[in-house]
Amino acid sequence: MLDIGSFEARTCSGRSRRSFLQLGASLPLAMGLGQMGEAVASEAARAKSVLFVFLWGAPSHLDTFDPKPNAPAEYRGPFCSIPTRTPGVHFTELLPKLAQRSDRYTLIRSHTQTAPGHPDGGTVALTGFEENPKPVQPNFGSIVAKHRGQTGSLPTFVSIARGVVMDGGRRIEGYGGGTLGSAYDPFLVGASESGQVEIPALKLLDGLVPGRVNDRRELMKQLDRAERTLDQSGLVDWQRSYQAAYDLLMNPKARDAFDLTQEKTATRQRYGQTVFGQSSLLARRLVEAGVPYIQLNYSRHVEAITPGFEFGWDTHIYNFDLLQDLHCPVLDRAFSALLDDMEERGLLDDTLVVCMGEFGRTPKINNRAARDHWPRCYFSMWSGAGITPGRVIGESDRLGEDPLTDRITPKMVGTTIAELAGINAQARAEMNILDGGNVIEGLI
Repeated sequence: MLDIGSFEARTCSGRSRRSFLQLGASLPLAMGLGQMGEAVASEAARAKSVLFVFLWGAPSHLDTFDPKPNAPAEYRGPFCSIPTRTPGVHFTELLPKLAQRSDRYTLIRSHTQTAPGHPDGGTVALTGFEENPKPVQPNFGSIVAKHRGQTGSLPTFVSIARGVVMDGGRRIEGYGGGTLGSAYDPFLVGASESGQVEIPALKLLDGLVPGRVNDRRELMKQLDRAERTLDQSGLVDWQRSYQAAYDLLMNPKARDAFDLTQEKTATRQRYGQTVFGQSSLLARRLVEAGVPYIQLNYSRHVEAITPGFEFGWDTHIYNFDLLQDLHCPVLDRAFSALLDDMEERGLLDDTLVVCMGEFGRTPKINNRAARDHWPRCYFSMWSGAGITPGRVIGESDRLGEDPLTDRITPKMVGTTIAELAGINAQARAEMNILDGGNVIEGLI
């Protein structure tokens, strides 16, 4: 851990020792310090920033945004469907806030992909390609980061989660730069329920309060001491680590982007005192600060239900309990607040928001009264960057097993994101990425 100081801070729970800033060994790579000026954002980009909300574990489409109230009981599940603001479109009763905001986004119900499990399905969802043959293709965020290049002290690609997205101890291989190289891996951060932002790193020092950052002599002394330690460890390229840490520390605006304590209490409560809620608020701050690509991951350990089990949206058991009591209320509150907040601040005009999982879940309920993996059909939501809201693109069959309309693949998702971010077909060819990809017809 490269822990750049700590300080006393007041939270809603009282005074506590708070980390001022923690910087990961991958920070200089995430910031693209070795590729400064390689590329700039296209003037034609409709999306200055992209916020990709990844519902890790794959939510059930039938129990959320594509209910089948007329299907047999073993398919439709226990939840009622409710109308939305989009005429003729219904969600389940678990998502009342998002149902009332269906005029803020376009819903797609005809996604499909090929990988049936974790984390290979995650790699396909985040890159558009299978894990094999190696090397793995780059994350959509890495593609945007390379195209934009380094333009300031903030990272160009940030991934918000409590650690790298994992499954069974194995990292999703498509989480980072892939064939573009580790220079385009994401800058990893996390947020707790209380809103404390954590950045995995090498612990450097303690007691450096924000006011002392401008004391360059003291900072140099502390960093020089850390240099000797890191040189001995051989863990990082010290010169790059120092430059990245120094740039971020010396730029108040860059530091402020990660500080949720600057938000009003009412705003933080609006998002919800949950990991995903506070992470969503952090994502909005990063968009506001001009970060080109943010991947907001929703995953969660639910020890209170069954110790030792890791959930997220991977609900092979307790599907209906988890959706009703945890995941849908958290998503409904936080994502609604995010859309409202970004709309009120004018951020949706030039920010693309995409929300989806890696696949769906079995339409037919399993023998544990839950649902398993189902890559054949799932959903996504798209908002901002000039996308016409209040629509539904695509349709699934009467049981939610397969798309009835043209199938939307992960490569099409990535191609559409790239197009809106100003990376046209020629630029994609020059970067040798998303080969043969098409934009989603009717979306943009």
